[in-house]
Amino acid sequence: GLAGRLQSSRGWGCSVAKGNPGRADGGLGDAAVVIASRARGTTVQVVGMVFDKTPLNIFSLASKPLKTPKELEGKTLGAPPGDSQRQMFPAFAKINKIDASKVAWVNIEPAAKIAAVAEKRMDGVGDYSTGLPLYEKAAGKGNVVMMNWADFGFDMYSMSIMASAKTMKDRPAVLKAFLEASYMGWRDVIADPKAAMEIFKKRVPEVDVELMTPNMLLGIALMKTERYAKGGIGWIDEKKMCDSVELVNTYMGLPKKVECKDVFNAAFFTKVEMPK
Repeated sequence: GLAGRLQSSRGWGCSVAKGNPGRADGGLGDAAVVIASRARGTTVQVVGMVFDKTPLNIFSLASKPLKTPKELEGKTLGAPPGDSQRQMFPAFAKINKIDASKVAWVNIEPAAKIAAVAEKRMDGVGDYSTGLPLYEKAAGKGNVVMMNWADFGFDMYSMSIMASAKTMKDRPAVLKAFLEASYMGWRDVIADPKAAMEIFKKRVPEVDVELMTPNMLLGIALMKTERYAKGGIGWIDEKKMCDSVELVNTYMGLPKKVECKDVFNAAFFTKVEMPK
């Protein structure tokens, strides 16, 4: 279950998408970042998805809420320069007819996002929707507003499992087993979230169960889709992936165009069905 998935994940990092090949066998990364890395010469590929529905989102305070895309004009938002929300904002803006030049982005560290909202340092920040419990812990329950991009026509792949070319070539059986174990773990978590959190607590005693349970449930909601019901947990839909690549090619200012076929490799995927 969850404990096994976490155990099998040890040693998997994000270095492969950051131009540091060889430092990790694979890892978790936003699909937009992985796609863009191909234009910079990496050989990293997406081998499976985590969330089928995008968690890209903007957080703001209920006292000064940002509920619709048009309300972002004239506002100041915070995110690191390489953040996926910030990188893909031009695409989100075009889809929703926002004048992107009227939205100011401020560079902040990832760890500063929550305080930036809670302490009213800026109008909002870009962050995954799964972080809601952390924002509510700082600002108070019911005091945080989300603008889920998926609710405004933005259907793009986001959190994915990636692997290096070396891993795919030298350790294909291990990679295939890792993916299957990961998705079996997610299946068990989706089937019984309470039991999964109890196992997690045993393995990581310092975890705040009250805080992380809603975080986990938000993640599960991003996986309960028709695509996963059909293709299995983590299934890569080729059309959605190629549409995602096209968005990155169009809006991220890459040094060269990325071909969809170079971005993902479904050969290591084993179908693990969603729990009934």
